[in-house]
Amino acid sequence: MSISKLAHYSIRATDLEASRKFYTEVMGFRVGYRPNFPFPGVWLYQSEDEREYGVVHIIGTGQENADGREPAGTGDLDHIAFLATDWPAMRAQLLSMQIRYDERTVPTLGLHQVFVQDPAGVTIELNYPAGEGERT
Repeated sequence: MSISKLAHYSIRATDLEASRKFYTEVMGFRVGYRPNFPFPGVWLYQSEDEREYGVVHIIGTGQENADGREPAGTGDLDHIAFLATDWPAMRAQLLSMQIRYDERTVPTLGLHQVFVQDPAGVTIELNYPAGEGERT
């Protein structure tokens, strides 16, 4: 058995709309098909292809399932990392939306790392080629 890539990750969010806005307007994902589960949520996709069921699933919290229980999570999550390009454009987007970020260049890895938090408090790490960080 081998694992080929990340299928998706799910986060729990108390403000479903704020999380949807962050992932669509900042991260550039789009809302797509989601089955009619008995709890609120949004599935987000990187492309028009919905055969892989989205990359980010957001589960609304504070509401119960049809059986009276709130959906259960699995514990703490430190961060989710994505490979990315065009740090100057993302930096402009973050500044225009007044979203705080931290950044650092790791020359030994050839990466410029940018860290932002989504509205649910999940840290998102964006990994750009190191040279992109030197131009800002």
